Amino acid sequence: MKPTLGERAFSYLNTLLMIGLCIVTLYPFLYVLFASFSEATSFLQNRGILLGPAGFDLGAYRAVFSNPMIIKGYENTLLYVIVGTAINLVMTAIGAYVLSRPNLYFKHILMFFIVVTMVFNGGLIPSYLLVNQLGMMNTMWALLIPGAINTFNMIIMRTSFQGVPVSLEESARMDGAGDWTILFRIVIPLSMPVIAVMILWYAVGHWNSYFNALVYLRNSEKYPLQLVLRDILIANSTDSMMTSSASDDKYAIGETIKYATIIVSTLPIICLYPFLQKYFVKGVMIGAIKG
Repeated sequence: MKPTLGERAFSYLNTLLMIGLCIVTLYPFLYVLFASFSEATSFLQNRGILLGPAGFDLGAYRAVFSNPMIIKGYENTLLYVIVGTAINLVMTAIGAYVLSRPNLYFKHILMFFIVVTMVFNGGLIPSYLLVNQLGMMNTMWALLIPGAINTFNMIIMRTSFQGVPVSLEESARMDGAGDWTILFRIVIPLSMPVIAVMILWYAVGHWNSYFNALVYLRNSEKYPLQLVLRDILIANSTDSMMTSSASDDKYAIGETIKYATIIVSTLPIICLYPFLQKYFVKGVMIGAIKG
């Protein structure tokens, strides 16, 4: 059926609107990217929109990768992301599996107390005192254990687990399988879309986290990358990343170093997203369709 003039006009306007939204959304990232590749003095002299690097120069990236704190921050963050995401997945899957069982006693009461934690929490000072009394101060466990389970994520995973056919569990129990076998060999393999979403959400959360490290860590050797980035961007600690020959233009070089640091710190997690994107929509819709 041939579209009418109004339908074609509506389609064109929608296309133009989406293109405009994409430009508005993407341009800030492109600006940071172009600025990171710009020559420092030329970049500061630029006024208005930046449509490309202002004099191509890799000096900012050389300065970033020559900073030992950046490399150490990368190592720490990768450790926190890998270990933390593994803990999150195991704990969330166990909690979701238990709450998805139809014969669980006091299930509604347990769910009530679990949901309450999404609205109320003890606050920063009680959390700090608890972490301190448990002896986790200045260790990576202070960043990983208190947030081992996210309530919202567990509810989404619980909903996904409830969609697994009961007949599969009954067949497995007839063959002598226990709950651990059913969880790790039947339920989780059949729930890979939601598992992929949980990996993405938890990994991004650990990658971007800096506040807990700021509160609980005292040794700069244990700082995650985002806390190192904070020191560079907010505390203006870029002098140590500059060579002596660049001392006349410290401010200009410091600006491009900041943009290069942002790119270096965000690029890995951006590269991870395309591999999990195909699972993302399906996994999120599981929690939206079923209650």
